[in-house]
Amino acid sequence: MRAVLQRVTEASVKVDGKITGAIKEGLLILVGVEDADTQEDIEWLTKKIAGCRIFNDENGVMNRSVMEIGGGLLAVSQFTLMASTKKGNRPSYIRASKGPVAEPMYEKFCQTLEKESGIKVEKGIFGADMKVSLLNDGPVTIIMDTKNKE
Repeated sequence: MRAVLQRVTEASVKVDGKITGAIKEGLLILVGVEDADTQEDIEWLTKKIAGCRIFNDENGVMNRSVMEIGGGLLAVSQFTLMASTKKGNRPSYIRASKGPVAEPMYEKFCQTLEKESGIKVEKGIFGADMKVSLLNDGPVTIIMDTKNKE
């Protein structure tokens, strides 16, 4: 499972011109799922995201988590995070789980993140053509991969 976290001052996702999820200051999280992912991956990732200290404290040092600042969470499924660019110029998405596997994992990720953080997770719509808007703060962008755990 891969996630791209972006510290934002605001973010939203629209489907067919309607906002399905929106936050002010907080984290926009793009989430990719592969068939090898398990509940263990979800638990590791959500714990890391909830506790990730990338928000400034009173001294301007990135020392606070999204929970500590009372921020928002917006999770958007994105199968292209699982792309392989090893061969040729057209990315391969063979590692990305198909909908019947990926959608329940994405939903479980969102539920687990809510429990871990105590913050309602705003969402896009799985499999939809989504338009994501954000104002990246910093910019601060962090990539997490449950298989590499770096």
